[in-house]
Amino acid sequence: MELKEYPDAEMMMMDLADRLASELRAALAQRDTVSLAVPGGTTPGPVFDVLSGMGLDWDRVHVMLTDERWVPEDSPRSNTRLLRERLLTGRAAAARLVPLYLPGAEPEDRLDEIAEGLAPALPLDVVLLGMGADMHTASLFPGADRLEEALTGSAPVVAMRAPGAPEPRVTLSARVLREAMSLHIVITGREKREALERARHLTPQEAPVAAVLKQAMVHWAES
Repeated sequence: MELKEYPDAEMMMMDLADRLASELRAALAQRDTVSLAVPGGTTPGPVFDVLSGMGLDWDRVHVMLTDERWVPEDSPRSNTRLLRERLLTGRAAAARLVPLYLPGAEPEDRLDEIAEGLAPALPLDVVLLGMGADMHTASLFPGADRLEEALTGSAPVVAMRAPGAPEPRVTLSARVLREAMSLHIVITGREKREALERARHLTPQEAPVAAVLKQAMVHWAES
């Protein structure tokens, strides 16, 4: 794991957006299309705001979430909704969205179709992850019903239900995350920094983020 500390979150978000854009440009110089996977939640919003205005061949970029709640896009709980509002706007509106949610009662009903849509974007070029104070990343939660499958299985996406998660989730598997050409984790605050240090000494079953730490550059600012 490589750790980069910043004096404040604003500088971190700007630097991180520039780094992601640079990595995407390098990948675009090598391939016709490239892929970018990003988290939901509020933390990466400022990164999206900057990144969306970057000069890239966005029409050659496949964008997806690292995980999604099983709710329609018009739900306030939808990560896809946030993605459209904060990242897939401005110049980045030309990017192609690869969905992790398709209309259906349960994620298992559409999981094969989601995996099929994801396949052309693999292996992922650039991935940005978050991390919770419980040491989850994407929707790899401690105590989740299919955590072992998501950590060790070969499937690219896994349906997941976890204590404290109000709705089912679909998450990229640890294998897909680890195989990314470039992997970043962004966290803020002392609590998450302490959780990160604990995760380094725990198993992925106890601290799911540990499954990807060896491949990751972690970006941290206290506030």
